[in-house]
Amino acid sequence: MTNSSFIFDYCKYPIIPVKFHYKGKRTPIIEALLDSGGDFIVIPMPIAQYLELELEEAGDVDTAGGTASLFKSTLNMSIEKDELVNLYENNQIHVSARNDIPVLLGRSPIFEDYEITFKKQKNQLILKHTKGKKEK
Repeated sequence: MTNSSFIFDYCKYPIIPVKFHYKGKRTPIIEALLDSGGDFIVIPMPIAQYLELELEEAGDVDTAGGTASLFKSTLNMSIEKDELVNLYENNQIHVSARNDIPVLLGRSPIFEDYEITFKKQKNQLILKHTKGKKEK
C-alpha cells in the first residue's frame, strides 16, 4: 500500500473521475459525484446498457427526485488521475432505471478507504489513502 493521495480540482460539486470495467468493456472517464448521503455506487441505466451488465432486480427506493427502480450488478471501477490508478474489483453497484441522475459514489467503498478533505477555498477535494485497496 502506498501513502499517495488523489487531489481533484472542482468548481461546484465534488467530482471524481472514474472508469467502469465489465467483461472486457470499459467506459471512458466519467465524472462521478461523491455522495456522502448514499450507501453505495449508483449508475444510470445507459451506462449499464453500454457495459451490457447482467442485472438483478433490487426493488424501488424513494429519492429526492421521486421513486426509482433499482437493479444490482457487479463490476470493476477505477479512480484515475494522471498516472495514479486505484482499482476496485467486483464491486456491487446499483443501477437506477432513471436516466437523469449522475453517477453517485456513496460511502462504500470510497469513504472506507480514504480520509476525505474538502478545501472549498482552494476548490479541491483530497482523497488520502488510509487502508484497503492498493494504489497502482
